[in-house]
Amino acid sequence: MMKRYGTSFALPRLKHAAMPFAVAAVLFGSLTTLPAAANVTPQFDSRLAEAEISPMDLNRAKNYARQAAEQANGGLGEYRAEPAMHGPSADSPYDINEDGTITFTFLGRAPESQTYTVESVVTVDPETWQVEIEYNGPIQES
Repeated sequence: MMKRYGTSFALPRLKHAAMPFAVAAVLFGSLTTLPAAANVTPQFDSRLAEAEISPMDLNRAKNYARQAAEQANGGLGEYRAEPAMHGPSADSPYDINEDGTITFTFLGRAPESQTYTVESVVTVDPETWQVEIEYNGPIQES
C-alpha cells in the first residue's frame, strides 16, 4: 500500500527546499554563460574619462538634449528624434567640447514619416545641466 502525504506536509517541505535555489537564482542569475559570439563587452569611451564625465551623466545629458528638441519641435505628437537618441548613450551622436559641455547633433522627423527633416544641435552642461539649442531647423548640408 502506498503512503500518501497531504499537502499540509509536502507543500511546506517544498517551500523550504526551494528557498536556497530561489536565492541562488537571484544572486547568480546574471552569471549565465553566453555564446562566444555574444558581444557583451561594456563600451568604454576614453573621451568621457578624460573629461571626467560619467556614463550616467552622458545619458542624462542625452535625454535633456532630446527632450529640448522634442519641446522645440512641438512635442511628441509632432516630432520624433532619431533612434540613437533613445538607445545607449555611448551610441549617441555627441562631441565633448573643450569647456566640458556636451554637444549632440541629431536628426528628427514627424511621427508618421520615415524621412528625417529636422536637424538639432543641442549643448548640455553636465555641471549646471543648462541646455542650449544652438540650431534647430532643416537638415544642413555637411
